[in-house]
Amino acid sequence: MTTLIRQSHLIDSVADALQFISYYHPVDFVQAVNDAYEREANPAAKDAMAQILINSRMCAEGKRPICQDTGIVTVFLRVGMNVQWEGDMSLADMVNEGVRRAYMDADNTLRASVLADPDGARSNTGDNTPGVVHVELVPGDTVEVHVAAKGGGSEAKSKFAMLNPSDSVVDWVLKMVPLMGAGWCPPGMLGVGIGGTAEKAMLLAKEALLEPIDIQALKARGAGNRAEELRLELYEKVNQLGIGAQGLGGLTTVLDVKVKDFPTHAANKAVAIIPNCAATRHVHFTLDGSGPATLEPPRLEDWPEITREAGGGARRVNLDTITREEIATWEPGDTLLLNGKMLTGRDAAHKKMTDLLAAGEELPVDLTGRFIYYVGPVDPVRDEVVGPAGPTTATRMDKFTRTMLEETGLMGMVGKAERGPAAIEAIRDNKAVYLMAVGGAAFLVSQAIKGSKVLAFPELGMEAIYEFEVQDMPVTVAVDVNGESVHKTGPATWRARIENGEFVVS
Repeated sequence: MTTLIRQSHLIDSVADALQFISYYHPVDFVQAVNDAYEREANPAAKDAMAQILINSRMCAEGKRPICQDTGIVTVFLRVGMNVQWEGDMSLADMVNEGVRRAYMDADNTLRASVLADPDGARSNTGDNTPGVVHVELVPGDTVEVHVAAKGGGSEAKSKFAMLNPSDSVVDWVLKMVPLMGAGWCPPGMLGVGIGGTAEKAMLLAKEALLEPIDIQALKARGAGNRAEELRLELYEKVNQLGIGAQGLGGLTTVLDVKVKDFPTHAANKAVAIIPNCAATRHVHFTLDGSGPATLEPPRLEDWPEITREAGGGARRVNLDTITREEIATWEPGDTLLLNGKMLTGRDAAHKKMTDLLAAGEELPVDLTGRFIYYVGPVDPVRDEVVGPAGPTTATRMDKFTRTMLEETGLMGMVGKAERGPAAIEAIRDNKAVYLMAVGGAAFLVSQAIKGSKVLAFPELGMEAIYEFEVQDMPVTVAVDVNGESVHKTGPATWRARIENGEFVVS
């Protein structure tokens, strides 16, 4: 029997799905984070997960993006061989039209992050197209569709190796995960692909992330094959590393580990890891010719009722009057509430500024004594001052850090996850500080931003230099003026406590 599916069915369904996943976490993810939150013993990690859960509920209620990085779109299509299409567009063109409509929706504008000419001009396509489309022709008369939006921070932490056949997959994964740092915004999932060829292993890892979180059910019933044995072993051993939420140290680094394998050549063992971050976004639907897919929203009752207070130990900081003497009193792990004016700038802005400095030209913004926030916000809608505005991965700015600190008078930086050795040395040498905001809590963070204006490089769009007026924006001191990093001390402390039997990861 032939099924007729109109191209508008796929276009509308992809557009609806991308809007849907921009503000609705999968319920299994929410429940898994809440379970980890309840178990967590490290107050800093527990607070990070509280922010993620509060942000998730706020986004579901307000229908605004979970994260400012609304991702690059990947779509997996399993097209039945008895399906006939009504229309004149290719499957990729249909998907991209759905992407275009979703990301340019005036009621919930999503950030366009896709750049053409990736090793050249890197110009923004303006509508987040093209997506990455995978098509498989299968028996049947329906079209199964998986839609995902993957953030750049977690995608950047992907790992691949061609192991020798006798090498241990577990040993390799345990070696790689600490090298991934916290830029993938744990707690999240790890997709592991084993076998096939190089590109097949990567594809398996990406597909694995589409599966539901069910590690506790697997633990209860026991492994039935080698892939499930690996899942259980890796889940336990990765969490024993003590990396914890946002890399602050703690009991939960991964919520689940997914493993997919495929037959391979006798001389090879291809292995890939792709992490999913705290902004896990994917949905599945089936088209059967009856019209566009209908996606059932989760119930607000599916979110836990969590409130957080900064606590008596939090310091309120006035960025307009801050001094170097004051920042010298901050210690790694301290909670701060930022108030006043703060600049923003990411990769493109830093490149422009360092090029100007190298040419002996004046910067368009005076950075003396200022703090800069590594962020590319979503455009505001309705009465918003700014759209979701969570931090981006700070290590991408590491190569600019010494120049910025030594030649501009910059005092501090705010971003996501750890800093590398070169940046930490520059921070120590210049008696500056690095503060960490929670990745995966972008809408929550944006509520602390009371004013926003572009000061420089407007042609860069979301990568322009803004000035934000913030009120009680929560951050953690991640690197102090002495170069002490909480992302080194935190995981080391919690790994030791787990190894000593003080806590059991589960």
